[in-house]
Amino acid sequence: MTMKINLTINNHPKTFIIDPSELLIDVLRREGYVSVKRGCDEGTCGACVVLLNGKAVKSCILLAAQAHEGTITTIEGVGTRDQPHPLQLAFVDEGAIQCGFCIPGILLSAKALLDKTLSPTKEEVKIALDGNLCRCTGYSGQIKAVLKAAAVMRGDKK
Repeated sequence: MTMKINLTINNHPKTFIIDPSELLIDVLRREGYVSVKRGCDEGTCGACVVLLNGKAVKSCILLAAQAHEGTITTIEGVGTRDQPHPLQLAFVDEGAIQCGFCIPGILLSAKALLDKTLSPTKEEVKIALDGNLCRCTGYSGQIKAVLKAAAVMRGDKK
């Protein structure tokens, strides 16, 4: 048995035929959204984070059918090579990227926070990134990068 779901992914309407038991991560990766990484398969590492209706969710524990009629953002939908998002620039500037495996999920978790407030506290940034594991860079540079991006987005500095 299969079912049809409609999603808007990175501002593009899409229709997929899926198995009702299929996870969102599997549908997204099958459809070419390779920034959505398979890490732990149990929702603890955050490598699979996408935004669903603006909220950071773990796609490895969410059935694709649960996202039906939803709006999904993957890192492919955030900034471009020519015009990176301020978060992407800040992560580079702060040396908060090393291997890159976890970074799409971390950036999306940070984006969900900054979409709600451009004046987050350090504690709010820590909470927003809490579900994302990074084994390479540590977290202090990432926290600084999120705060720097927020300042840029507020117009405080470039």
